[in-house]
Amino acid sequence: MQKRVTFRNKWLPYLLLAPQILITLIFFFWPSYQALESSFYLEDAFGFARNWVGLENYRLLFADPGYLRSFQTTLIFGISTTVLSMSIALFLAAAANRVLQAATLYRTFLIWPYAVAPALAGVVWFFLMNPSLGIVAHWLGLLGYDWNHYVNGDEALLMVIVAAAWKQVSYNFLFFLAGLQSIPKSLIEAAAIDRAGPVRRFWTITFPLLTPTTFFLLVVNLVYAFFDTFALIHATTEGGPADSTSILVYRVYSTGFVGQDYGSSAAQSVILMGLVVIMTVIQFRYVDRRVNY
Repeated sequence: MQKRVTFRNKWLPYLLLAPQILITLIFFFWPSYQALESSFYLEDAFGFARNWVGLENYRLLFADPGYLRSFQTTLIFGISTTVLSMSIALFLAAAANRVLQAATLYRTFLIWPYAVAPALAGVVWFFLMNPSLGIVAHWLGLLGYDWNHYVNGDEALLMVIVAAAWKQVSYNFLFFLAGLQSIPKSLIEAAAIDRAGPVRRFWTITFPLLTPTTFFLLVVNLVYAFFDTFALIHATTEGGPADSTSILVYRVYSTGFVGQDYGSSAAQSVILMGLVVIMTVIQFRYVDRRVNY
């Protein structure tokens, strides 16, 4: 029998929801509307005057090879960060789920990186990978590899992918571990009695039961890679060298606050928001069908 909450006053539910609705309107819908409106204008550097230009800002963006290159960089960065962080988190969660001694201490150490701010995570990896001072760059030098992300765009992109993935591993780890601990052990034991090995038990029983968690983390990680990694990029490479790490969200900042082209920056914000909405709809439309609830 399903229990339903009833309120004596019919206005009380609306009153309880009002703060959340108000915050959403002020901090999401109003800025989104402002960005959409500004994308149709050409403003001066001080914001005192603006002229209606229609879709000219969008036309100029899609005629700019540098902006189109940022699309490719963003897709590589977003997909690589998501796959890397979720894969490592799933491996660590599966290992933590089997730890019997000092399990709490082990899990606590794995959760710590989540408390690090994105900008600080970028600074940490900046020093680790620094060609002159970084310990990782030194180890690579001992192996005969000359690491220098200041001049090599591929190495710079790899560094920010590793830094962004490292920052997100702890978040994914928490959800994967909770998902693993909710799986009935009787299913695993029954498969073991039927002589199914650990790898087969994982892919035929454990992973299918983790698909709701995996789908949720897939959406969250893509949104994180597309929107929440600005501080990390700014602290490490500032989009360089030669725009090799200039993802879309960083390009919005550099065009608006550095270049002071507010109309183009607003148009980029609208395109980025539309891209994330399309990707989320595709995920719910096609990936959601493979999830076992």
